[in-house]
Amino acid sequence: MLLRIIIPAFVMTASAFAGDLIEIPFTTAAGKATSLKDYKGKVVLLVNLASKCGLTPQYTALEALYKKHQSENFVILGFPCNDFGQQEPGTIEEIQKFCKAEYDVTFPIMDKISVKGKDQHPLYAALTGKDGVFPGDVRWNFGKFLIGKDGKAIARFEPTTKPDSPELTGAVEKALAVKE
Repeated sequence: MLLRIIIPAFVMTASAFAGDLIEIPFTTAAGKATSLKDYKGKVVLLVNLASKCGLTPQYTALEALYKKHQSENFVILGFPCNDFGQQEPGTIEEIQKFCKAEYDVTFPIMDKISVKGKDQHPLYAALTGKDGVFPGDVRWNFGKFLIGKDGKAIARFEPTTKPDSPELTGAVEKALAVKE
């Protein structure tokens, strides 16, 4: 019996773990349970957000990227987090108000989570944990993960990679071009 438990855990690869990404629940800012399964068939860019960070102006380029490709089955899911320098201290209501008022954000904002540490959300553990798709902690606010139409993680971009950089926009466009 013990052997049955150990072997599946041992043989699980990052790509097998990646398939489970779509099953991991998270919560919208409105308090509704959801998962990447609800976005299957879309290219998804996950971004951990903060309102009081030197990288906060990336909201402008994120919104432009979202508007440019939204009609092509592309979505950005913003996950506010207060893990880095306490730069997202507000409530989800305050965060949404800030995003709309300061950057006219229309892409979906999810509920506030932790992307590292002991309270790390399971979605980010699957992405960055030691057995994750892209092992290694998120380094700061505005880390980005690109998820393909099939729900599998396909790219990771560090916080300083701008949303309008050729590297990121090229990866989004390539993912959008993939036929299901």
